[in-house]
Amino acid sequence: MKKMINGVESVLEESLNGFAKAHQDIITLNHQPHFVTRKAPADGAKVALISGGGSGHEPLHTGLVGKGMLDAACPGQIFTSPTPDQMMMAAQQVENGAGVLFIVKNYAGDVMNFEIAAEMLECEHDTVLVSDDVSLPKDHSTGRRGVAGTLIVEKIVGAAAEAGADLATCKKLGDKVATSTASMGVALSSCTVPALGKPTFDIGDNEIEMGVGIHGERGREPMDLSSASEIVEHLAGAIDKELTPTRDQKILLHVNGFGATPLMELYLVYDLAAQFFMERGVEVTRSLVGNFTTSLDMAGCSVTVTLLDDEMIQYWDAPVHTAALRWGC
Repeated sequence: MKKMINGVESVLEESLNGFAKAHQDIITLNHQPHFVTRKAPADGAKVALISGGGSGHEPLHTGLVGKGMLDAACPGQIFTSPTPDQMMMAAQQVENGAGVLFIVKNYAGDVMNFEIAAEMLECEHDTVLVSDDVSLPKDHSTGRRGVAGTLIVEKIVGAAAEAGADLATCKKLGDKVATSTASMGVALSSCTVPALGKPTFDIGDNEIEMGVGIHGERGREPMDLSSASEIVEHLAGAIDKELTPTRDQKILLHVNGFGATPLMELYLVYDLAAQFFMERGVEVTRSLVGNFTTSLDMAGCSVTVTLLDDEMIQYWDAPVHTAALRWGC
C-alpha cells in the first residue's frame, strides 16, 4: 500500500488539521469530538443544516460547509459513521433559534446515529433522507444508498435556508429534491482503505463493477470493460428508467469522480450523458462535473440527474461559498 500518510491512526486528525488551516476563512474545526462549522454564521435566526458521514468521500461533507450550504458537518473515521455525540454537539453549536435539519445518506450506521442524536436534541429538528442510488431495487432490505445526489440536496436546501425558509419548508424542499434525484456509479478499480492495506475487492484488468456504492463495496454486477459510450448508456439508461423525464423536462446533470479518474474522462462522460438525454428531448439546464463524492482512490464515476423546477433552479443558482463549491459570492 502506498499512501501519503504518517500512520493509520492519525490520518483523519492530520487531514482535518490541514483542511482547517487551508480554509480558515470559511470553517472552524472542533476537536474531541470532530466536527466542522461555518465561520461566518448568517444574520439572525436561520435553519441550521447539518450532514456528515464516514471520511474518504472528500470534499463531501466538510468541503460543503459555508454560506449557502451546510452549517456543520461531522466526519467519521474512514467509511465509518460519525457518532451521535459529534452530531449532537455540532447541532448545539450551530442552532440559533430556527431549528436543525439533518441531511442523511441512507446507510444503516448514519441513519441510526443521526436518529440517536436527534432524540437527544431539545430544539426543533427534522431529517431529510437521501437514497438516490438506483443500482439497488426500491424494495432492498436496507433501502437504496445515499450517494452523489446528497450534494444536490445540500446545495438547494442550503440556499433556501440561507434565504430564510423555515424548518418545515426546508424539510419539504429537501424531500422533493431527494425524490427527484437518481444516481448510478461504475468502478474501474477498487479503493484501498488505509486500515485494510489492500483493495477492498478484486477486479480484473478487463472488468468493471457496475452499480457500486461509495464505501469500496462491490457493485450489483461485474461486466466486461467496454467503451465509454456503452458504459454511459448503461448508467444513463438506468436513471432514465427510474425518473422517466418527459420531453422538455429541465434537469441538472452531475458527473462525479470517485477520486482517481481524471477530469478529461469525466468531461467525456458528461458529453455522452448529455447527448443521451438531449436525444430524448430532455433539457440539460444545469451541470456539475468533478470529484465531489469520492471513494478514496477508486477509479470510476457516477452519473446523477435531478428533475428541476423553477424553485430548484433558483436555489441551485443562489450564491454559495464553501471550500469545494462556490459561485455568485
